[in-house]
Parts: sequence; C-alpha cells; structure tokens
Amino acid sequence: MARQHSVVSIHHDDDAHLAALGHKAELKRHYSPLSMLGLAFAILNSWTALSASLSLALPSGGPTSVIWGLITAGICNLCLAASLAEFMSAYPTAGGQYHWVAMISWKKWVPLLSWITGWINVSGWIALVASGGLLGSQLIVGVIAFMNPTYVAQRWHQFLIYIGYNLIAFLLNAFANSLLPYITKGAFTWSISGFVIISITVLACASPNYSSGSFVFTDFINQTGWPDGISWLLGLLQAGLGLTGYDAVAHMVEEIPNPTVEAPRIMLACVGIGVFTGFIFLTCLLLVAGDVDNVISNAAGPLLAIFYNATGSKAGSICLLIFPLVCLLFATITIMTTSSRMTYAFARDGGLPASKFFAKVHDTHGMPLNALILTTALVVIFGCIFLGSSSAFNAIISASVVALGVSYAIPPAINCLRGRKMLPPRPFVLPGLLGWFCNLLGIVYVIVTTVLFLFPPDLPVTGSNMNYCIVAFFIVIVISVVQWFVDGRQNYKGPQIEIVGEDATGDTYQNGHANKISDETIAEADGNESGRLSGQANGADLKA
Repeated sequence: MARQHSVVSIHHDDDAHLAALGHKAELKRHYSPLSMLGLAFAILNSWTALSASLSLALPSGGPTSVIWGLITAGICNLCLAASLAEFMSAYPTAGGQYHWVAMISWKKWVPLLSWITGWINVSGWIALVASGGLLGSQLIVGVIAFMNPTYVAQRWHQFLIYIGYNLIAFLLNAFANSLLPYITKGAFTWSISGFVIISITVLACASPNYSSGSFVFTDFINQTGWPDGISWLLGLLQAGLGLTGYDAVAHMVEEIPNPTVEAPRIMLACVGIGVFTGFIFLTCLLLVAGDVDNVISNAAGPLLAIFYNATGSKAGSICLLIFPLVCLLFATITIMTTSSRMTYAFARDGGLPASKFFAKVHDTHGMPLNALILTTALVVIFGCIFLGSSSAFNAIISASVVALGVSYAIPPAINCLRGRKMLPPRPFVLPGLLGWFCNLLGIVYVIVTTVLFLFPPDLPVTGSNMNYCIVAFFIVIVISVVQWFVDGRQNYKGPQIEIVGEDATGDTYQNGHANKISDETIAEADGNESGRLSGQANGADLKA
C-alpha cells in the first residue's frame, strides 16, 4: 500500500505541475523510464541509422567521415541534448522547444518566435517519420537486387514499401496505444541484441582478413566533386541522422512519471548509448568492408555488400540484415508516435489550422488520433517527392536533420542572449562555464550543418540530383507565413508562460510575463486528479 500511495502522489504532483503550465493532463503516464528510454533509443537507433545510411558518408569523406564525423557530431549533439535537458527539467510539456521559447523570450516576440519554432519542429518530425520508411525500403530493394542481379529497381517499388512501413506504424499507433510501452521495451532489447550479434558475427566470419587500422581511421575518399573539406563536412549528414530525434523525450514527457528528473537522464542516456554503439558498430563494419569502391557502388547497398564480404553467404547476409530492417520498423512506429504528440501539442496551443480538431484526444484509444492521421497523410504526400527525384532521399533526410537541429538551437540561443538567467530552479542544471560551453558549441554546430546540409550532394548540379531540402523548407515557410497572417497574428498567443512556485529554499519565484495562471485550470486538474486517485486508492484498499 505504501508503494501505491507513493505512485499516486507522484502522478498527482506531475499533473498539477502540468496544470500550472496551462494544460490539463489528458494522456496517461503509462511509460516507465525504461520504456521511454526504449522509445528514445528506437528513434535514434544510431547503429542502424548510421549503417543504413553509409551511402551518405562513404563517397563524401570515406572512413574518416564515417568514424570521426560520428565523434564530432556526437560531442556536439551531447552538448545540445544537455542544453535542452535544462529546459525539459524546468518545463516538462509535450510542446517542447516552442513552449520553452515562449517561456524565455522577450514579451514582444513571444508569439512570433514560438510560432516559428513550432512550425519548424512539426515539419522536422514529419520529415523524420519519412526517413525511417525510406531507409527501410532502401534496404529491402537492396535485398531484391542482391538476390536477383537482373532486377532493375524502380522508384515506385521503393515508394510502395515506404507506404507499407508507414501503414503498419499508423495502425499500431492508432489501435494499440496501450501496447506501445511494451513495444518500445522490445525495440530497445532487439536493437542492442542486433548490435551485439552482428558485430560478433561479421568479425568472426571475416577473421583474419581485416582492413588495416589506417584504412578504418585515416582513409579519405571524395567522389562528390566538392573540395575535400566541404566533402568531409557534407559527410556529417550521416552522423547527424544517426543522432537526431532525441527531443522525442520532450514531446512524450507528459506520459512518464517524475518527468523533471527522469526526462533529462533519458535524453542524455539515449544520445550517449547511440554514440557508443554507433562507434563500435561502424568500426566493425569498416574492418570487414573489403573493397570500398565496390561497397560504394554496389546495387544492393553498402550495408548488405559489407555483410556479404564478411560472411561470404547470401543467406547469412540477409539474416543479419533482418535486425536493422526490424529496427527501422520500430523506429518508424516510435517516430510517428512522437510526431503525433508534437502535432497535438502545437494544435493544443492554437498553432495549426483547425487546431481544436487536431488537439482532440480520442476517448477510446487515449491518444491524439486526429493529429496521428494528419502526420501520416503528410508523410505519404512528402514521400511522393521520391517519385520525382533521385536525390529525394538526401533531401528528406537533410530536411529532418536541419529542421530538428534548428529547433534544438533556438531555445539555448535565446537563453544565451539573455545571459542564461531565464530558467527557474530545476533538478537538472548545467553549472557555470559548462552551461555556456554546451550551449554555444551546440549552436555553432547547428549553424554550420544547417548551411552545409542544404548543399547538393554532388557536383555538377542537375535537376535530378539537386538537394530539394531547400524547396521543402521554402514550402513550410510559405505555409507558416500565410497561416500567421491569416490566423496566427490575431489569435496565437503562445502557450501558458507564467509559473509561480517555490524553489528548494522555500522562496517564491516567478517566470514569465504575459498570461496569468488560470486558478480554475489548476483547481480543475487537482479536483479531477484527486477524485481519480482517491478512487484508485479506495479500490486498492478494498482489494487489500
């Protein structure tokens, strides 16, 4: 009974805190820290994403870009994750970045800056959903080409597989919401198991015919037409993809208990595990890669080509490939979950057209079904770009990495401009110079990569190999600007941005400057929660 009352108290405090931020708790807190770590890691799935996207880095810097690009991106993303963890510890709401921007911005600019951040973040998550299906479909088409050398891949073949990935993800999210915590735990176990099994298998099968250490850590390849320095930096896109999406924890934070403490730990842990497993796995792959030119040009794709070189068996190679294929399905499911929560949160604050419709939580399924349908529909439309351009793969991945990166940099950038003094007392704090270092390094990394990832992947530039990421961004900007003048300028005020509470010493603090706290909202949340918890406690007493 003591444990029962302890859990009840934690949920009560969490929901009251959310009510103070201006939102009634509508989603169940049914994710444990482990299941949320599973969701976050399933989205990053670093070793899978890094290996499945080797085609991005091997021609653009070679092994040096693959290995040292990961280390570079890893350090910078850990700094960004730590920077965002401070905000999440202070303001644990599903809105994430756009909500944090509203909390710390200058009063005059709160609506506009929050609006811009929200649109960038929503579009980034939709593009990230698309990247999971694209990577999975690319691997499956590679298997077909691997087993049938006469097969000529058509873009519509890959597009249909892409639709299949997203359809499965939609059905599980829509009709099996209560099972998602178990699915994410399974995803974490499957991913770590696959990482260990594949690493051991390829090293054992290839022994003793390994590539040299100088090849793995120092060999440079440039097949892009760009100067060597720019080519290497463009190769960072692979590492950027493998280490993006960790703000998933922020958008799912209303579904875990004790979020101010647990959420920052989960965010940092998933990035740290991603860098560690990614470095080990990529090193193993490069050690057994063999002829790197064949790996780059192989119709089956770099990953399957490396597996075959290591094992010498087509059946064995495909068996190993099952691990990343299933990982990418898990990733698509969990990314879609997070994207729908981000869309729901932004609509809840009036940031989207027909916001009331998309902010509705389905009574039976206990999740934002309308936001999920919108996400899925846009992902299908977004995927149609692939039918018209050979570089759509790069464009969609670039769009997701760039959009999410920009949304990561805006809150710490504003906080730095305001002297890092805008956050209230919170459990997770970056002290002194460490806070400045993490914030500034993360911001510089985002600025550099945002510019670079808009470049075409190869020279000379043609209509088919152009990086259409910039086109996608232009469309998002046009829609958001039009919507701002049609609706947002008059009606969007941003999220609830005033909190009053007590710090550890008992002193009262106040953060924000626009909206007064709604006592009715808090009272309603407290009343509903108290009644629900009282019923749970009475039921437990009767059982006892």
